[in-house]
Amino acid sequence: MKFGGAGRQTACPGLARLLKYKVRLALCRGSDRSKRRVANPPQAARLPHKGFTLLEMIVATLIMAIAVVGLLNGIAGATRNAARVREYDRVVQLARLRMNDLMANPMAPIATSSDRFNPALTGGIEAGWQAQIIPLLKPPDGAPIQVGLDRVVLQVWWMAGADNRRTFTLEGFREHFPPQPGATQ
Repeated sequence: MKFGGAGRQTACPGLARLLKYKVRLALCRGSDRSKRRVANPPQAARLPHKGFTLLEMIVATLIMAIAVVGLLNGIAGATRNAARVREYDRVVQLARLRMNDLMANPMAPIATSSDRFNPALTGGIEAGWQAQIIPLLKPPDGAPIQVGLDRVVLQVWWMAGADNRRTFTLEGFREHFPPQPGATQ
């Protein structure tokens, strides 16, 4: 076998084969690009893998859970406040209507009266009122015009929940015409 140069013979063919094998192995290792990539990868291959780790997913889920709980708590409070305001608005509108009835009727008797509002008008909540008409100024005896001044106090109540009774009071003044002698009401 020839090895090393042109026409040179070696004394030991087995040694030549062994040297030839080692040279080929060294050349193969040097020329094999896939092995070189693993040993010294280019810049693009060194980037970390795309995606999230389990720890990152757990932290993100925990943060989102805290945010959702906070939002739901805020929404629940806003819903309770909206229901309370809706009840209050309904009762205030009914109280204004009742107060207008009391103020517009100067011949209404001076007394205390009370009643409940129709549940169909209050949206199903239990509500009622108590009116008190108190004479404030009486006309002098013998005056040609018999007009007095009455104070009208209207207290409205409603049940906000099973045992929470809420109230508010409206006040106003109206003219009062006392009944004339011999007149029928």
